[in-house]
Amino acid sequence: MRILIAPDKFKGTLTGPEAAAAMAEGVLRVYPDAVVTALPIADGGEGTVEAAVAAGYSERLSTVIGPILKPTAAIWGFNENGKVAVIETAQASGYLLSEPTVENALRAHSYGSGQLIAAALDAGASEIIIGLGGSAMTDGGTGALRALGLKLLDVNGNLVPLGGGSLVDVVAVDASDLDPRLAAVKVRMAVDVDNPLYGYNGAAHIFGPQKGADADAVELLDAGLRNLASVVREATGIDIDIPGAGAAGGFPATFVAYANASVERGFDLVASLIDLETALDGSDLVITGEGSLDAQSLSGKGPLGVADAAHERGIPVVVIAGRITVTPEQLAQHGVVAAVSATDVAGSPEAALADAARYTTIATSEALNGI
Repeated sequence: MRILIAPDKFKGTLTGPEAAAAMAEGVLRVYPDAVVTALPIADGGEGTVEAAVAAGYSERLSTVIGPILKPTAAIWGFNENGKVAVIETAQASGYLLSEPTVENALRAHSYGSGQLIAAALDAGASEIIIGLGGSAMTDGGTGALRALGLKLLDVNGNLVPLGGGSLVDVVAVDASDLDPRLAAVKVRMAVDVDNPLYGYNGAAHIFGPQKGADADAVELLDAGLRNLASVVREATGIDIDIPGAGAAGGFPATFVAYANASVERGFDLVASLIDLETALDGSDLVITGEGSLDAQSLSGKGPLGVADAAHERGIPVVVIAGRITVTPEQLAQHGVVAAVSATDVAGSPEAALADAARYTTIATSEALNGI
């Protein structure tokens, strides 16, 4: 039996590769002769680089400026043959690198993510995939482009400070010193949300509070993004308030105006990146999962994206998750023949979190014994 194991991360407990390893152990307890292939997946946010490296990309390490000006080490992936680089905003500009305070919500920036793009350009990348998510900033991607030469100017012709809190002061954008290599590279931005740049469903209002912004800071950040869109529209004629522009603090916004960039559905982009189709074509059974399999999962992101792709090929799917809050009937519509949660096996959420790998292994064995 050929079994493909393709989980997303179990957020807060297991990375995608760690979850896959735990599941593989559970498989071999039931089918010791099975041929197991591990292929961790991601929605395009945190875990995208891990998925790329697990699929064969070389791991690179760069020291960059974090979201509040402290140096940080960021991992990214590179395919030397295809000249494709994979980076994440979470690695260079992530919320784990910044305390969620009002001050930090206003000053956090994406400059380090731009430094990763520069590192990819230095490596000869012809295509750069950016996983968006887990970010600390709400700066519309301006920090990243400033690392690549873009200038944001105030009414006196001076550079405005980094961070989303300063965007209300921008009156002009100077792209004359923007790295010319950026125009020749395809930038593909992976998102798993369709929020616009600004407004009540935009980056500041929806995601700002979890980054430390209070009500006043949210209004200031939203006004800044709205102002940025107006200034960029006047300079380029391009409307940067598009679906998905609200991801990662509005990161895609300035890139669609000043780079050869596209916003793409995260799961589809990652599935192509790791060549999920080829892996599925040689499989008899697929096992997937994530930390919380809930109503949001039913949109076809992550694990159920894998399930749908397998179901189209007539391959049965088993789901293992930290917790499962959807019904067997809902999962069956995606080709899922068995689903077991680590929480049910452990007896409580606390126990499952305390020893996630062990209970993921046990849950996998139980699921396979039940089909």
